Amino acid sequence: MFCNNITTSALTRSRRLSIQAMALRYLSSRMTLGSRILSYRSSLASLHSHATSFGFQQIKEEEKSKLVGNVFTNVASSYDIMNDVMSAGLHRLWKERLVGKLSPFAGMKHLDVAGGTGDVAFRIFDAFNSVKRRALRKVDEASHEETQIYVCDINPNMLNVGKQRPAERGLSDNRSLVWVEGDAEALSFDDNSMDGYTIAFGIRNVTHIEKAIAEAYRVLKRGGRFLCLELSHVDIPVFKELYDLYSFQVIPNLGELIAGDRDSYQYLVESVRRFPPQERFAKMIGDAGFEKVEYENLVGGVVAIHSAIKL
Repeated sequence: MFCNNITTSALTRSRRLSIQAMALRYLSSRMTLGSRILSYRSSLASLHSHATSFGFQQIKEEEKSKLVGNVFTNVASSYDIMNDVMSAGLHRLWKERLVGKLSPFAGMKHLDVAGGTGDVAFRIFDAFNSVKRRALRKVDEASHEETQIYVCDINPNMLNVGKQRPAERGLSDNRSLVWVEGDAEALSFDDNSMDGYTIAFGIRNVTHIEKAIAEAYRVLKRGGRFLCLELSHVDIPVFKELYDLYSFQVIPNLGELIAGDRDSYQYLVESVRRFPPQERFAKMIGDAGFEKVEYENLVGGVVAIHSAIKL
């Protein structure tokens, strides 16, 4: 009996020590994250009109494009695999939801910006080729040939990954998918030339978000739809705490383990915190001239889909 009491007491002390250690690790991680954010916020006071952010760093505007380009050059080959790992595959459902809002139709001219690997473009293409959709619309082969999906990306390495995929899908001779190297802030397409515009997980990486939105408005036809899928802001207190811990403590480690690149994924999670909250981003879209601006939060605001029409 006496031995049992000693054993029970020892186990209790062990559990307490384990709980205390876990609590200390949690507090330490929160203090580290908090200090990074406070340090960043204090640095904002010194930002001038020609400065911008790269994650939590303040940099000159002319430096951002190169730094972001380096990030995506480093992660191009493992980009889609990391998306699967980081989101537990949910990014596929989010992109399906995005394309579902687009309601693509045969003969449509569509622009997918920051779409280098083609993940969204192929989903749009599959929607065009849906047997059910084609039967309902009685689409003939001539109008099918007129369908154009332009995949535009500023990073040639991302585009090169995407360009290899039609062959993998048996689409080597397909002319509907067009790969274009270009800048979201200075598109090479004509005014009023596109029926639809999508950008998924890309707009937070541009130097001037307002310019990218203005360019989307310029190239869309009247009645054209703007759709943006982006990592956003969680405002549910307990979930936000867990999400912050996962973002800052887990994602960079996954980047190092799988892609061999911790810094690029550290930038990713920091860039999300710099992106405007949902309401403010919606206002920016409206200020560019779009109508019927709305957004949908997914997974409590981890991502959001903003939608708007050019009337």
